[in-house]
Amino acid sequence: MVTEFRLPELGENIESGDLVKVLVSVGDTVAKDQSVVELETDKATIEVPAPVSGRVKEIHVKQGEKVKVGQLILTLEDGAGAASVEKVEQPKATARPATDARPKPPRPERSRGASSRASAVAEAQIEEIQTEETQIEKRRPEPAEEPPEGPAEGPAEGNDRWERPAAGHVVPIRPSEPETAQAVVPAAPSVRRRARELGLDIGQVPGSGPGGRISIKDVTNYARQVISSARTSSPAGLPAVAPLPDFTRWGDVERKPMSNVRRKTAEHMSYAWTTIPQVTQFDKADITDLEELRKRFAKRAEKAGGKLTVTAIAVKVVVSALRAFPEFAASVDAARNEIVYKKYFHIGVAVDTDRGLLVPVIRNADQKNIIELSVELAGLAEKARNKKIAPEEMEGGVFTITNLGGIGGTNFSPIVNSPEVAILGISRARLEPVVLDGQVAPRLILPLSLSYDHRLIDGADAARFLRWVAAALEQPFLLPLEG
Repeated sequence: MVTEFRLPELGENIESGDLVKVLVSVGDTVAKDQSVVELETDKATIEVPAPVSGRVKEIHVKQGEKVKVGQLILTLEDGAGAASVEKVEQPKATARPATDARPKPPRPERSRGASSRASAVAEAQIEEIQTEETQIEKRRPEPAEEPPEGPAEGPAEGNDRWERPAAGHVVPIRPSEPETAQAVVPAAPSVRRRARELGLDIGQVPGSGPGGRISIKDVTNYARQVISSARTSSPAGLPAVAPLPDFTRWGDVERKPMSNVRRKTAEHMSYAWTTIPQVTQFDKADITDLEELRKRFAKRAEKAGGKLTVTAIAVKVVVSALRAFPEFAASVDAARNEIVYKKYFHIGVAVDTDRGLLVPVIRNADQKNIIELSVELAGLAEKARNKKIAPEEMEGGVFTITNLGGIGGTNFSPIVNSPEVAILGISRARLEPVVLDGQVAPRLILPLSLSYDHRLIDGADAARFLRWVAAALEQPFLLPLEG
């Protein structure tokens, strides 16, 4: 029995990945759930296991190649359960019945703009057209076909044009003014109807038939051209990318492609910076007493397999602060003019890796003590650095903490991790002279930075939140007392 192993779905919105390494060779015997390839996706590097056991007959991919979901990876001989695997491994898109011509809604995407959603819907509708073309050709001619010299039927939507859509809403593709009542457009009613469904102006579609007559295929091809043009232009509301100069005029250069993680980070940070009105609030916390306690109880965390760090303590402090200030764990739904308040406490912690910044998420941080948080944080950080973290382990956060204290610096302005509304930055603690009871004494001072979404959070609320965090770090007893 021969089993075709195709790349399964890897996670939400992950359609492909770069093949880092093939872990097996032709002739190898693999066991069920044994890792066979290593892929780098937009979110993480993951190992893909074999769904069945068997002997590798043929390898259909090469290292460095971009592999898409549903693409054939391996052929296995004597693989148990081949039929069920082949059924599951097929991409979901192929399971759509050919007779179902209703357009399907797009899957929600967290980091793409509204223009990308519009393109996705239009492309889905175009795919439906291809399933209908053969059937349309076999149907009877339309009973009332309009002569070329007759008046044209205008779009049902009137004079609507391209407008920047609100997030989550789809707008019709209207690259130019709709046809006038006197325009001569040789097209059957079914063709006009299809153009309207795709949001196209039938008067702008070039016809390939006799006398310039427009067919369903002409509408399909024109829609693809519009979508392609929209993708190559800058996203709605974003400035066009300025071309770079020819750097070779001044010396030697080297070009390297962006890794998937770096590219995804660039896209996400650009989106967050251009869509969120961000403000950063700064404060300082005197953690002299906290540092003494941290050193005293550090061995307890080490025995449990963790490390008692300021970051682990900050996770617990932030959870308590989010209870007192629930808007900091919310999200802004601009499309519906609503605020989404989350009733769970999943905290993201930024981790520096050789592939770029990753943000693992600690689930239900409110239900764990500081020792448990330190153990989980150490485990997630190790998995992120060793390319073992799964995409779902970096999703669902309500608030993010990023600590650069191990590297240095005095202050910085972190970018809000959309769709969250706030992020806490921690810099390196330093001994500073502080006046206490009229006396100057050396104290360990921790710089704090809070960036927030000004659409939801006002400056006064941000100052109160950050002062609450600083006070909890300064007075450790305050956390069990009020948290």
